[in-house]
Amino acid sequence: MEIKGKVHCFFEQSGTFKNEFIKLGIPAEDYDIQNNFGQTDHMNDLFKAIEDAYNGKPSLFDNIKPDDLILAFFPCIYFCCLSQMAMTWGCVNYRKKTVREATELILERTKDREKFYALAIKMLTVAQERGLRLIMENPWSMQTYLKANFVKAPDLVDMDRTKRGDHYTKPTAYWYINCEPTHGMSYEKPKDVRKSVIHSKPSGKAGLCSEERSMISPDYARNFICDFILGKEQTHTERSLFDNYE
Repeated sequence: MEIKGKVHCFFEQSGTFKNEFIKLGIPAEDYDIQNNFGQTDHMNDLFKAIEDAYNGKPSLFDNIKPDDLILAFFPCIYFCCLSQMAMTWGCVNYRKKTVREATELILERTKDREKFYALAIKMLTVAQERGLRLIMENPWSMQTYLKANFVKAPDLVDMDRTKRGDHYTKPTAYWYINCEPTHGMSYEKPKDVRKSVIHSKPSGKAGLCSEERSMISPDYARNFICDFILGKEQTHTERSLFDNYE
């Protein structure tokens, strides 16, 4: 894929992907409602922007061009496997609740999931109808809700993110709208990737789609961009680096 415009990183405030695009010479900006990392370029209510764009009202989508790319890390809090577990009476969070109390919490969660589910579909629809290139990311491990309930299958599933330098295996799915994934196997040279994958110690308290758990390493961001967005082979790479670790 050739990006002649800029990359709009939705729901990213860490600057991880943004900064890797910039290092590759591609302008990029972060959009989020918070700025906990001091990297958010546009503090926007993206959910409102999606609703407005879907309903034909003015929104930030009006400033995005077909030569740009939207990379959306859509919140997974109501889709991930832990959220699926919270849909059952047997969920550990309900162990001190009555059946009626647990049921009310499950029904409330169902309403919230429906809202987020609709927003995800509307975001893809806006991109599809406007001819905008968009890639949406979401977890793909165990019983994630989107596996059996979505408008299209993912175009790419990365089953082991550690192979591209991330801290977690965490299988992840990507939906491509008005574009297609490239396919590469370029990794950083051995000393860099081994240090990142084997010796890194993330701070480890991973909550339900928490900010900490959702963090992606810069190594992974760079390798993902080069392999699956730009189709760019990196210099000083070794394709078979991880053959002995599988």
